[in-house]
Amino acid sequence: MREALLYSRQPDGAVECHLCHHRCVIRPGKRGTCHVRENRDGTLYTLVYRRLIARHVDPIEKKPLFHFHPATPSYSIATVGCNFRCIFCQNSAISQMPRDEGRIEGADVAPDEIVADARRHHCVTIAYTYTEPTIYMEYAYDTGRLAHEAAIKNVWVSNGYMTPEALELMGPYLDAINVDLKGFNAENYRRLSQAKLEGVLETLRLFRPRNIWLEVTTLVIPGINDGEEELRQIAEFIASLGREVPWHVSRFHPDYRMHDRGATPPSTLERAVEIGRAAGLKYVYSGNMPGDPNEHTYCPSCGKRVIERFGFAIGRYDLDNGVCRFCNVPIDGIGL
Repeated sequence: MREALLYSRQPDGAVECHLCHHRCVIRPGKRGTCHVRENRDGTLYTLVYRRLIARHVDPIEKKPLFHFHPATPSYSIATVGCNFRCIFCQNSAISQMPRDEGRIEGADVAPDEIVADARRHHCVTIAYTYTEPTIYMEYAYDTGRLAHEAAIKNVWVSNGYMTPEALELMGPYLDAINVDLKGFNAENYRRLSQAKLEGVLETLRLFRPRNIWLEVTTLVIPGINDGEEELRQIAEFIASLGREVPWHVSRFHPDYRMHDRGATPPSTLERAVEIGRAAGLKYVYSGNMPGDPNEHTYCPSCGKRVIERFGFAIGRYDLDNGVCRFCNVPIDGIGL
């Protein structure tokens, strides 16, 4: 255990956590919504410091981050736990373990060991992924600082529910992030994820002014967020952040506690891509459909394919230092 960051004590022995928008008030002996931060006699502790449940070397495209050092390996880590409870979670075995099973598992791995292993595998980035990195902030923060000292970049895959205080703390060490924007309906956010849409939108507005490269993913679920109006609202919101922000519309498969509907029809994702482009977004991608033509990156100026993909693998690459080989127009991103 380790004392948590970003909390305040209250006179009655309770503490208020300032890590995410839940801002849990936690009584002595109790845990927050994430189930991995516990009040012990008026002191808030993180229960997942140095408790790695997963570590793999992944392609950066798996995050998905398509415009941040493409075709490079990313050392990907996670602890158990999450501050959301999405009933369609595709990593529920580890994200919901503390809540559903009352267990906190993980190997004891120090931050400097993570960075050293990332260097041994020649990874350009360390990705804090699989579960929600906000809930293991202390671990991510210590690892992230050491990573920057070793010239390794930090990327998060997140639900985007961290507070401005959390972003202020981690921001200097955070280079890129992919945020899951799960829809644009506040009631569905509350019902399906036990969170508030506005908290995510508030956080999304904070990344670009900090020069943190941002990409957004929406898991398109039949009968939930696949209506044209909602997809248009999402696309227009992302465009308001910057037309260069890539939007990944990803195919749903039944998982965890949502087995009452089938996978997303390919035609729905095709329509979502069209809606994103009509909203002015330069880069819109389909996900979880290897072989789909909307996996590729197209130059927004000449329309030529400049990065060819199949799943997470890169094929033909027609960029020279981030510039389209066909029309000499720069493609937005970092390390292209």
